[in-house]
Amino acid sequence: MEKISASKLLAGLVPADFIREEVQVELVTTDSREVRSGCIFVAFPGEKFDGHDFAAKALENGAVYVVVNHPVEGVPAEKAILCPDSYHAMMVMGANYRSQYHPKMVGVTGSVGKTTTKQMTYAALAGFGETIKTEGNQNNELGMPRTLMRLESSTEYAVIEMGMSHAGEIDRLARAARPDVGIITCIGVSHIGNLGSQENICKAKLEICNGLPEGAPLVLNYDDKFLRAAKLPAHVKPVWFSLADENADVCALSIRQEEDGMSFVLEDQEEGTFMVKIPAMGKHNVANALAAYCAATRLGCDPRGVIKGLSNFEQTGRRQKVVHSKGVTVIEDCYNANPDSMKAALAMFKEFPCKRRFALLGDMLELGELSREAHEELGRLAAESDLYCLVTYGENAKRTAVVAAAKGVKTLHANNYREAADALLNRIEPGDALLVKASRGMALEKVLEIFYAEQKDAEE
Repeated sequence: MEKISASKLLAGLVPADFIREEVQVELVTTDSREVRSGCIFVAFPGEKFDGHDFAAKALENGAVYVVVNHPVEGVPAEKAILCPDSYHAMMVMGANYRSQYHPKMVGVTGSVGKTTTKQMTYAALAGFGETIKTEGNQNNELGMPRTLMRLESSTEYAVIEMGMSHAGEIDRLARAARPDVGIITCIGVSHIGNLGSQENICKAKLEICNGLPEGAPLVLNYDDKFLRAAKLPAHVKPVWFSLADENADVCALSIRQEEDGMSFVLEDQEEGTFMVKIPAMGKHNVANALAAYCAATRLGCDPRGVIKGLSNFEQTGRRQKVVHSKGVTVIEDCYNANPDSMKAALAMFKEFPCKRRFALLGDMLELGELSREAHEELGRLAAESDLYCLVTYGENAKRTAVVAAAKGVKTLHANNYREAADALLNRIEPGDALLVKASRGMALEKVLEIFYAEQKDAEE
């Protein structure tokens, strides 16, 4: 964060005459351990700790102001920014800070693939100038302002991921970030328990348009029936990408899965035809690459440089991370899961070259009333994916196991991480491949920790 005057940063949170002596702010933090001279400390109430308990100490340690939801003993009124919602305060300050800078910015949202698309867009742009991106899962009303406050005078490009669980959230994020280009990867069923239908999810994702300027490109999935049917605002310019349909602005043809990624022919109605190779598996990642390509080229970047950048793409966390362990290929995809991403992962895995295919699948969370149907459908998909053996973990995944077993798949349901690891260790051999996927809350990496450790122990 570069220095910014307190009056600019706090505009809209305090009356114009509140700041009597202009000071420069060097940091906005919610962590009392990070407090230093020239910072603003934002107090968040929490289940274990209440930031308000540290507000007075923050001032002693050099904070110029503290943001509090209510008056706090030991915090003088002239140092207290009263705001009943700390998230709102972060968003206002993030928007104010962002308004001081003018990078070319891409906003990324969608039900599936937004983090991978963010990573790919970053890879596509990074060769053209100093670029920042959302780190980790900082895609909400606390994380996004933190990302915006990483902007500097030298920043030429920024890729901002926007997540949501309720209507209205993307609207607030988009108005604060004010991207130059928007991407909507697809409309799935994540958070359908909160929003009620995919049509409502589509409306919520389209709130990104509320932050886009007149004539801004909006990159959309031509293969998504909900996006195709959506009424788009008149002020945006749709740029459609497709995995097959040449009527789209950009499409992929001759798609091939290889051992270390995907290759395809990219046809761009504006720029021409290119050969592309990406170090990521599955057709869904081709779609993500197309979205990133569309955003970068419509910002004015040269297509060949964009494609070169995509070839250097790096996945984050445990998202389809390929690990070779004692002759077994493990595809770690433990970061998240929903019906759409499960379907894509199994489709990729079916084409993966190996001796035998094993899958460890866990619960998909936050599906509401759709949960039972979705987990049963996953069992049917598993049965069509040429699996040698399926191991399931989690209460909901029991339904997946029942359906898969009924359709002839060798299936074992594990009641804990130890059982899941043993089921794999006792069966997998060199030359086999293992796909591991579930919602983040299932923590399937704990099964892998046992699996890797005992493979190693067995070798020693």
